[in-house]
Amino acid sequence: MTASTNSRAEPTAPIEAAPRRPVAERGRPWSRLPTWLRRTIVFAALIGLWQLYASRSGVSSFVFAGPWDVAQALAEGVAGGEIVTSTLTTLRMLGTGMAIGIALTVVLTALAVATTLGDDVLTLVSSMINPLPSVAILPLAMLWFGLTDTALIFVTANAVLWPMTVSVGMGLRTTPATLVMVGRNLGLSGWRLTRDVLMPAALPHAIAGLKTGWAFGWRTIIAAELVFGAAGANGGLGFFINNARYYALIPDVFAGLVVIALIGIALDLIFALIERRTVVRWGMKEGTTA
Repeated sequence: MTASTNSRAEPTAPIEAAPRRPVAERGRPWSRLPTWLRRTIVFAALIGLWQLYASRSGVSSFVFAGPWDVAQALAEGVAGGEIVTSTLTTLRMLGTGMAIGIALTVVLTALAVATTLGDDVLTLVSSMINPLPSVAILPLAMLWFGLTDTALIFVTANAVLWPMTVSVGMGLRTTPATLVMVGRNLGLSGWRLTRDVLMPAALPHAIAGLKTGWAFGWRTIIAAELVFGAAGANGGLGFFINNARYYALIPDVFAGLVVIALIGIALDLIFALIERRTVVRWGMKEGTTA
């Protein structure tokens, strides 16, 4: 007998497949850079393309302004206080509208969870009003509240309310049944079950709804100001842009648009920070490296 027949065959270890690299790592070395640096480079590239188009395309400065002219107009507007006042006016009305929308969202979603009638009413009303552009009800708001800030706050609150109720309602409906059963076993019911179990579980959806609601409200308040004009003594950013267009101050028009974009970037960073401190930290969502 040969040695191979006398000795017992040694088991061979299974061949492990090489781990696949994540998609984000295939674009090296770009993917190795921090997120803030990558986006800063993209931002600088966009500014460069903007300047290149303004200087080389031959387009008239009467209809298009380059970044340098816009920066000068923005600096003058900030120094003179006009852009600052307009921005604060818009943010004040937006903040008031969002506060009203958030409060109504909490009440409506709590009623929808607590009672079947509330759920039916919220589902039906949100399906009817959510697709409706909030600016479309601006004429009615002007008839109801007059030429005041209240009309703009009303349409802003309407724009914020329905996207948030849809997102929060979805988060409440998709709460794992195990969590609900544990809460009930602990003696929770009604409002306490909603507050201590359902709402924390729906937090990722709530933050997503807040981001969507703020975006809807921001677009609505700017569009309403463009159509509505000044409310009270001071106008907002939309009025500032429309007024600059009326006097053919194209750099000022672009300066107003840049302010809107910068506020959008700032709010996005704030929401990202909130997500990292809550849902990402608690393991409810995978985070990204900075």
